[in-house]
Amino acid sequence: MNTYFNDKIIWITGASSGIGEALVMELAATTTAKIILSSRKKDQLFVIAEKAKLSADRFAILPLDLLQYKDMPAVAAEAVRKFGRIDILINNAGLSQRSLAMETNIEVDKLLMETDFIGTIALTKAAVPYMIKNGGGQIVVISSVMGVFSAPMRSAYAAAKHALHGFFDALRAELYKDNILITMICPGFIKTNISLNALAGDGSVHGIMDDTILQGMPTELFVKKMLNAVRKQKYQVAIGGKEIFGVYLKRFFPALLAKVIRKAKVM
Repeated sequence: MNTYFNDKIIWITGASSGIGEALVMELAATTTAKIILSSRKKDQLFVIAEKAKLSADRFAILPLDLLQYKDMPAVAAEAVRKFGRIDILINNAGLSQRSLAMETNIEVDKLLMETDFIGTIALTKAAVPYMIKNGGGQIVVISSVMGVFSAPMRSAYAAAKHALHGFFDALRAELYKDNILITMICPGFIKTNISLNALAGDGSVHGIMDDTILQGMPTELFVKKMLNAVRKQKYQVAIGGKEIFGVYLKRFFPALLAKVIRKAKVM
């Protein structure tokens, strides 16, 4: 796996915690890649870079906020100035939800869509021209199993993740001639702070660690599996525990999945 990423310029969003942080740690320890770390938390990004023992010539800090999607062309230009190119863009930043659809303020639905969908595709559109100029590249999108099927308490989150799949399936076909690969990663329950940071129906922070997340796959194991899928240039892969079987039920037995989802513990 290591040689695939060696000497590549890898841009990771949401790098200040969770999956993003674990990606920085793994790539720093096992490859010679140069890493651009992005999130809203500039100071924390420096902490992560130091924790990963990245030398000064192997990392760059580039704060960004997905909600400021009109700024993405300038942000992408700055990313290219850091190391001269972008080989792999890992769209990891995002926000989740824990609220019933009918108890969710429409402004929360809008916020989730603008963060998880609009911000992500705006950043991608800003980065792609540089990849084309450089002769190719790879775009990795951290979606979710909720991008394939939906569950209670996740209506807007699932909608945004579904939208990502529609967009990137089209983009994959459009950019094939430009030697740009797209890999969709669909995590199941991964042990991060995603539920703690999720939004409640009124827009407040959920602030509760879900049992399913607490018992989920460790981020260190997840990123090893994820990077293996990226190396193999997979189109789409689901990673997690038994919950990933919902992806296959959705395809082959959708009515059965609907019954399972109604009874499943999702928090």
